Amino acid sequence: MSEIDTNAVKIIEIMGVSTESFEEALDQAVSKAAESINGITTVKVIDQTADVRDGKVAAYRVTVKLSFVVR
Repeated sequence: MSEIDTNAVKIIEIMGVSTESFEEALDQAVSKAAESINGITTVKVIDQTADVRDGKVAAYRVTVKLSFVVR
């Protein structure tokens, strides 16, 4: 059994933002959350959007659900 199978898991929803790419926005979401949350076990991408200015993508946004074991 994994640690997830034998414990409670909390799920939160957050958004990562990047001016470079969707992948970097995802990395931002996970890395920023990991600064204050220990033991993140999974990430699920819920939505991807982008801001457009003057006909070009100006910002990438990724909404994710993160799960982690509650201790």
